[in-house]
Amino acid sequence: MTSSILRFTLFFIAASLHFSGVSAQNKPQTACPPAQAMKAEQLHGLWAVRFNPPPTGLPARATMRLERHAEFTESLAGTVSRELGAPTGAAPAAGHAAIAALAGDLEDGLLMLDESSDNLSITGTWNGEMVEGSCGRMFRGTWKDTSSGAPANAPDVPFTLTRLPRRP
Repeated sequence: MTSSILRFTLFFIAASLHFSGVSAQNKPQTACPPAQAMKAEQLHGLWAVRFNPPPTGLPARATMRLERHAEFTESLAGTVSRELGAPTGAAPAAGHAAIAALAGDLEDGLLMLDESSDNLSITGTWNGEMVEGSCGRMFRGTWKDTSSGAPANAPDVPFTLTRLPRRP
């Protein structure tokens, strides 16, 4: 009799779990929004930039600050800061400032920024995509030198943006 009660209890528990949708397997959490659902405001903050290989005459690392654009609230503005005196193995790039202005958008998971070292002309372009599974904390893409000192056939330079921890 005890074994039949035990079997009935186990059957009842298993049936209850089945009908309640509970599973014994751990399903991965999908807390990350899809790239297409990301909004520009989710990118506000500090980012580490790594170029591999670095652009000719510029350092391999930089820091980017993104914030809300003053005029276009759904867009991005900010700065990219580089140590131009850092040893790069090449002459410093003409047409680039240590701190350059940024403006652009995040559309359907694509990050598009224009860079200006003189606040008049576009001296670089950034095009990147959110890295899948990064929850918007990493983007990869290419940067292109469009400054007056850039060669006509300036290459696209691969970059990675990684969100820096927010300070309290």
